[in-house]
Amino acid sequence: MDFPWTKMNLIHQHYSLVMLLMYLNLALGHGQEVVHVPSTRWCHFYNETVCPDGADSCDRKDDCRDPQQPGRRNMCFVLWRNSSADAIEVVLKGCIIDMTECYNQSECVAVKPANRGAYFCCCEGDNCNREFSWNVRPVTTTPTPVTERTSRPSEKTLIALVTLAPIVLVTVCVLVGFFVYRRRKPSYFNEIPSLDSGLACPPSPLPVARPVQLLEIVTRGRFVAIWRGRLRAEPVAVKIFPGHERRSWQAEREVLQLPQMNHENLVRFIDVEKHTDLAQVEYWILSEYCEHGSLCDYLKGHLVSWPEALRIAEGVARGLAHLHEEAPLSRAAGAAKPAVAHRDFKSKNVLLRADLTPCVADFGLALIFYPHRPIGDVHPQVGTRRYMAPEVLEGSICFHRDAFLRIDMYALGLVLWELASRCSAAPGPVADYRLPFEEEVGPHPSLDDMQHQVASRRVRPRLQPHWRLHQGLEVLCETAEDCWDNDAEARVSASCVLERMGALRHQQAAGAPALRSPSVPTVAAGAGSLAEPLLPPPPAGPPHQLSEPLLPPAAAPSASGPL
Repeated sequence: MDFPWTKMNLIHQHYSLVMLLMYLNLALGHGQEVVHVPSTRWCHFYNETVCPDGADSCDRKDDCRDPQQPGRRNMCFVLWRNSSADAIEVVLKGCIIDMTECYNQSECVAVKPANRGAYFCCCEGDNCNREFSWNVRPVTTTPTPVTERTSRPSEKTLIALVTLAPIVLVTVCVLVGFFVYRRRKPSYFNEIPSLDSGLACPPSPLPVARPVQLLEIVTRGRFVAIWRGRLRAEPVAVKIFPGHERRSWQAEREVLQLPQMNHENLVRFIDVEKHTDLAQVEYWILSEYCEHGSLCDYLKGHLVSWPEALRIAEGVARGLAHLHEEAPLSRAAGAAKPAVAHRDFKSKNVLLRADLTPCVADFGLALIFYPHRPIGDVHPQVGTRRYMAPEVLEGSICFHRDAFLRIDMYALGLVLWELASRCSAAPGPVADYRLPFEEEVGPHPSLDDMQHQVASRRVRPRLQPHWRLHQGLEVLCETAEDCWDNDAEARVSASCVLERMGALRHQQAAGAPALRSPSVPTVAAGAGSLAEPLLPPPPAGPPHQLSEPLLPPAAAPSASGPL
C-alpha cells in the first residue's frame, strides 16, 4: 500500500518522540530503587502506518512482557492528534516501559500540552489504553523523598561547626577592631623605621596638615610619578611613591634628611608625607620645583651659550662634590655629614632652576657611607645602563667608598659631553640633542650592548674636532675624558672638576680670548695638565687623580678609606 511521504515522516517523528521518552525514562530511572508492583501484561496496540484508515482489524492486544527487562514496570500508552474538525486521529498505541509519570495511573489521561500537535498519555493496568482523554493542567512536581541519611547532618559535621564557629567569630571581631583602631589612630612619620639600623639621624617632624594641591603631572616613571603642585603660594614638586615602593621612599628620604644637605646645588627638600585611604597607601616627597625641568629635557629644546654651559658644569660639579665629601661637625647642623654616592647620576637627575642654576636630585639609589660602619648588602649593578661605568657593566666593583664615588665621576663625564654637544660657542654646526652612546647603541640599549661597547671595546661618545677650537670647550672635553677613563683609579674627583670649572670662570671674567687658533698646538690633557693659557701650572704630582682619596685631606676620615 502506498502512503504520502509527508504523512509517513510525521508519524515517524511521533514514534521517535515516544521512543526517546521511553529511553530517557530508562536512563533517569536507572539506579533508583524500584518498587515492585504487578506488571501490566496486555495493552491495546495500534500503528497508523500499518492501518492508515483505522480499520478495526488492526486494533489488537499486545503482550508487554519482555524477558530481557525483568523487574521493570510495563505500561500502556496512546499518541493521538485532534484535527481541526475536533476529530481524534490515533497515531500509536502500545506498550511502554517504566515511565515515572505513569506510575499508579489507572486511566490514560494527557495532562501536558500537545507536542507538535500530538497528545500523549500513559497508564498502568491491562488494556488501560483502550479509552483515553486529555485534561491539560499546570505541571506540578512532586518533591522527591529524602532519606534520613541525607536530611540530617552527620555527627562529624556538627562537631566541626561547633568547633569552628567560635574561632571564626573571634577572628572577625579582632579584624574589625584592628581596622577601627587603624582608622582612628593618627599616623606619624617617625613611626616608620629607617632602612639604616642605629643611624644617628634627626627624627622626622610630626605630620602637619599641609594644603598641597596637585596641579599637573610632570613625568611618570616606572615606579614613581612627579607632579607639579602648590603649597600655599609656593610651587613645589611632589614625588609620589606607591605603597610597594616604600623602601625606595625611605632610602631617598634618609639621604634628603641628612645633616648639611641644604646646599645650593642640591635639590631643596621640604617634607615627606604619607597618604592613606581605604584603597591604597602613597608616600610623598615634597621638594622645590625647578622651572626648567631636567638638564636632559632642557638640552633637547635649547642651545646653551658658553657662559650658560660653564655655569651648569660648575654647579653640577659643586653639587656632586658636596654630596661626595664628608662634612665635619658644625654648630648650625648639629651633626656631621657622611659621604654619599649617587649611583644613578645622569642629566635626567640634574634639575635647572629659572636662572639655570643646576641642582642634583633623585637619591633613590644613593648609598651613604657612615664612618666606622660597613657598607652592607648592596646590589652592584644599579642605575641607568647608558650611564653605567665599565666596572659596573662587568660586575667588578670593589666594595669600598672611593669605588662607588668613581662610578659617579664616570657618569659626570657623560653629562659634560652632553653640555658640549649642545653648546653654541664652538665655530661649527650644533647637532640635535642625542643621549650618550645613542649613535653607537641606539635609543634602547641592552646591558650586553653597553658591556660590549663600553667595557670590551672601550668606546666613548665622539668629541667633535671643532669643539676644541673653543678654549673653554677644549677644557670641558678634556675633563670629560678624564672623568670617563676606563681605569677607575685614574678618574678625576668632583672637587678637581670644580677647580677646573672655577679656573675657566676666572679666565672668562678676565676677558681671555675664547677661540683658539687652529695653528696653535693643543696641549694634551694628561693626568694633571691642561691648556697653558687657561689654568696656572699644576703642582708637582697628579693632585686630581683618584689614587688619592676622593675627599679633601682635612675631611677624609681615617676609617672610611678603601677596605
